[in-house]
Amino acid sequence: MQHVTCFTTFLRDVVNLSQAKLDLLDARVEAIYQALKSDPELGPLVLGKKPQGSWAQHTIINPQGDKEFDADFMLHLQEVLEWVDNPATYIDKIYAALHRHSVYKDMPHTRKCRCVQLTYANSMHVDIVPYLHLSDGREVIVNRDENRFEATNPAGFTAWMREKDDIASGNLRKVIRLMKYLRDHRNSFTGTRSIILTTLLGERVTQTTALLEPGCYANVPTALLTIVEDLDEWLQARPCKPSVLDPSQSGLTFDHRWDQRTYAYFRDRIHTHARQIRAAYDETDLYTSVRRWRELFGSRFPEPPGPSSSSTVLAPLAGPKFPVPPLITPTRTGRAG
Repeated sequence: MQHVTCFTTFLRDVVNLSQAKLDLLDARVEAIYQALKSDPELGPLVLGKKPQGSWAQHTIINPQGDKEFDADFMLHLQEVLEWVDNPATYIDKIYAALHRHSVYKDMPHTRKCRCVQLTYANSMHVDIVPYLHLSDGREVIVNRDENRFEATNPAGFTAWMREKDDIASGNLRKVIRLMKYLRDHRNSFTGTRSIILTTLLGERVTQTTALLEPGCYANVPTALLTIVEDLDEWLQARPCKPSVLDPSQSGLTFDHRWDQRTYAYFRDRIHTHARQIRAAYDETDLYTSVRRWRELFGSRFPEPPGPSSSSTVLAPLAGPKFPVPPLITPTRTGRAG
């Protein structure tokens, strides 16, 4: 059974980052931006800002337990010709501006590969990503580790996401959040970065599927079933790690974001989840179906409305979380993902 109302409640109350936290994030990013714009050395180079990553694509979710959540924003900077052979200078200058600020100098802030990370105690951290339009027409961010520019196309990625979400009747972003919940809160396919997960799920959404299977994206559980089964079929045909192209058409790939071991684990977990979703979706008994959804998402998946609801009847069929693979250790290189 689909339990559309249960999914709506689950997303709103458990999965989605709360509006209060989103408002706090927005306020803090604006404060950081104004501080950098007011800096006597960096300020004249600041041209604007824009959200990036999960925040920009509306796929950000609540962190697990007491863990901090993170978000990226792009700091649009003017090109400095004297730094053309030393792009890492842009990250160094942002770091130095924070280090001079009366408030931020006393907060943890550090230089990462592609950003400067500013950490708020017990709540969140913000990654500030320098972003430039170069005189040769390229849009770039900075790779500090390799001291070079990297092509980027944030508008292209946003357009791609909007197109895919429209095809999926506005349910792709919700499916991505649910799958990120499985990874972060249920310890499934640990090590797979958000940009890869988002891209692989989004690429499975097609106009052809929508035309050949009317209603396949009609609501959240149906879209979840369709997209995950299509992803499973695609993965099972590829035992070796495939190349994952940046859908923004930047010409880059995300291949460096994972290895064969991480891919193989992800492939196996998606294969299992596709069967679990199908079993829960096709189950005709109300409470058995909810138990099957809880086997996947855990005990916080809500009971259906009605006087006969019972937490005993709806106890999960399986343990609380998936086992963490012992050989996969996720790493961060300075960008939320």
